[in-house]
Amino acid sequence: MSDSTRCMWMRAGTSKGAYFLAGDVPAEAAERDEFLLRIMGSPHPRQIDGIGGADPLTSKVAVVSKSYREGIDVDYLFLQVFVDQGIVTDAQNCGNILAGIGPFSIERGLIPAKNGETTVTIFMENTAQIAIEQVPTPNRKVTYEGDSRIDGVPGTACAIPITFSDTAGSSCGALLPTGHQVDIIDGVAVTCIDNGMPVVVVNAADMGISGIESREMLERNEPLKVKLESIRLQAGPMMNLGDVSQKSVPKMTMVSAPNNGGCISTRTFIPHRCHASIGVLGAVSVATACILPDSPAYKLANIPEGQRKVIAVEHPIGEMTVILDIDGEGNANNAAILRTARKLFDGQVFS
Repeated sequence: MSDSTRCMWMRAGTSKGAYFLAGDVPAEAAERDEFLLRIMGSPHPRQIDGIGGADPLTSKVAVVSKSYREGIDVDYLFLQVFVDQGIVTDAQNCGNILAGIGPFSIERGLIPAKNGETTVTIFMENTAQIAIEQVPTPNRKVTYEGDSRIDGVPGTACAIPITFSDTAGSSCGALLPTGHQVDIIDGVAVTCIDNGMPVVVVNAADMGISGIESREMLERNEPLKVKLESIRLQAGPMMNLGDVSQKSVPKMTMVSAPNNGGCISTRTFIPHRCHASIGVLGAVSVATACILPDSPAYKLANIPEGQRKVIAVEHPIGEMTVILDIDGEGNANNAAILRTARKLFDGQVFS
């Protein structure tokens, strides 16, 4: 019989993934990646011989350990397992999978639960960022039941508010790694931005689309995908990410005027398939681009007044609301977002 490893499978935000304690997976990166490819069933378009869901959004991994950093409860490493390629990358965070880190950490006994609500402070190893989650723990036990709803997930679940701070330049070294609010690549105006996730923001019209097409329609648009990848490969070095041909960042987000009462409409490639929605930290980066006067997003966005801006980022299956606190100079400081999570199974996965 194959070896087995303790694993929790969770739906977190609009993603699903496998959650492991760091001590339960191989410590050496190459051996760990081989193990993860095996259990997910990659490389194979259906991931038929593993637990992956044949989509980048359901082929994700969290590795968690108790933190010995001052003021931090747990350390979290996110790993994206490619579906049809034998690649595992740690080049990005995942704000959706992040939503499950607090509940998982409490369930595994890494931190004690308080009665009512437990605050979990998380160090994101991929980018050295800190996130703070509020996890509902009535009677000192994690609950996944609640009345909060997020687009892209049927039904309701417990609310898990997540606050981010000091996210600017977490992967690229600066909010605007090129030093400009706008750059021209292949004759197209783009904003290269990193407020928690490296993203290239481009006007959908400049890519020959309206920006409200379905995910399936965009994935069939081969000329569009070629244009996006050309821009992405050139943007990578400009954003201090180096050669990104084998990386899942930067994300490519095409923006258009809001279509359903939000602030901006988006269609995101991650990087070669169209996202069913938009990533949490990707939404934070796009929302931040919306307040930059020279950005393609600024010209299309419906931005609310005030120092605290509630920005509804529309995506193919709904919207994600990002709250940005703006300082006196017009810069975004803290960002907050609401996610939900649900434990799907807890047991042994066989490799």
